[in-house]
Amino acid sequence: MRTILIRILTIAALFFAHDLAHAAPKAELWARWQKHDPANRQKIDHAAWDRFLKKYVVAPHPSGINRVRYQELSPEDLKGLKGYLQEMQSVAISNYSRAEQKAYWLNLYNAVTIDLVLARFPIKSIRDVNISPGLLARGPWGAKLVSVEGETLSLDDIEHRILRPIWKDKRVHYALNCASLGCPNLQPTAFTAENSEALLERGAAEFINHPRGVSIQKGRLQVSSIYVWFQEDFGGTAEELMEHWQKYANPPLAEALEKYTGGLTHDYDWRLNGVESQP
Repeated sequence: MRTILIRILTIAALFFAHDLAHAAPKAELWARWQKHDPANRQKIDHAAWDRFLKKYVVAPHPSGINRVRYQELSPEDLKGLKGYLQEMQSVAISNYSRAEQKAYWLNLYNAVTIDLVLARFPIKSIRDVNISPGLLARGPWGAKLVSVEGETLSLDDIEHRILRPIWKDKRVHYALNCASLGCPNLQPTAFTAENSEALLERGAAEFINHPRGVSIQKGRLQVSSIYVWFQEDFGGTAEELMEHWQKYANPPLAEALEKYTGGLTHDYDWRLNGVESQP
């Protein structure tokens, strides 16, 4: 059974590769961000972002997808979010330990994303925020939005040139939120050096055990497009991808995956992850 499924996944991945070649940038290291100080025990204060998340992220939500109460944001809390982003841009992040850096970049990415949505709310999808450079670009990911240590950075820079290549941790995909229903959950807690491991594990389990992550629907294996776009991050082979799913799958899903012998499809829901969004 396992051999048959591995074959199916391999064929499916090859089939989707051409169509999605431009959907996900490669992980290409921006070398200047490799600098860190393992001896530095100083902590970065993410309390303002943590308060924002606890107040505006609805978790758990009946849909199983954490939602954001964008329409309820107060002027005071928007000011607080802006202040947090300004404070993070003043941090000399190269002087911190790897654990502090990882939490910093994850929080910065998510806070910038939420700020983008709030600046243009109401919108139906973050892809409607067409500010990336390039004639065919869609969405905000390529736009230079923040400045850290004198370098202007885009969301793509943070994800594909810093987080993915430096840490090589597939679970980063469960931590970065693109304000969409198809995305892994925006956690209602800020990342810190101390809690990152637990939050990454939680994010992986929540996503894989939700229908938008991995499920068998109407007798067919349905997975998130994340696993096609970033297959190389999840091991690069169908067997490693299956092992990853089964590591986090609850018993019913794990058993169903073990027995499955059909085809594979993938999908991604770009609708905004607001509380008013359906389902």
